[in-house]
Amino acid sequence: MDAMIVVDMQAGLLQGPPKHDLAGVIARINALAAMVRRKAGTVFWIRHRGRPGEDFAPGRPSFEFLPALVRRDDDPIVEKTLNDPYVGTPLKALLAECSARRVLVTGWATDFCVDATVRSTVACDQHVVVPNDAHTLGDRPHLGARQVIAHHNWVWANLITNRSVQVVPTEELLQP
Repeated sequence: MDAMIVVDMQAGLLQGPPKHDLAGVIARINALAAMVRRKAGTVFWIRHRGRPGEDFAPGRPSFEFLPALVRRDDDPIVEKTLNDPYVGTPLKALLAECSARRVLVTGWATDFCVDATVRSTVACDQHVVVPNDAHTLGDRPHLGARQVIAHHNWVWANLITNRSVQVVPTEELLQP
């Protein structure tokens, strides 16, 4: 059985520069989540919780998950306050409880919270799969979003770890 982590796919990501292939990323996250659930896996939704007055503070529109995402009431939500969703949260224990064979990591932003999630999931002794087309960000001042995504996909595929990190297209993961 698989587990899936969806990082920070909140309405606040619509602020700032457009996010690379956002509609496609949402569609792929929905397809992967449906696959994980069909196979009795768990989909974890990570939500950034800002401080009062910040854009991602509870009660603000930017705090909510994007409405195009298909979430279920029984999908666990883990709220975080840092880039790394393991710090100060029950995520590690929740993953251990579900005894996942591998953990898929998707979401926003490739170079911050998704990267921290991939690295910490590996450090928690999990096999990680990153769908190379199911994470996104906006252009950075020094690099375009496509370049940042390509760079991180390469880095993750080449991490030296005790567990495996696979970086593959969503289409390959959805094959029966």
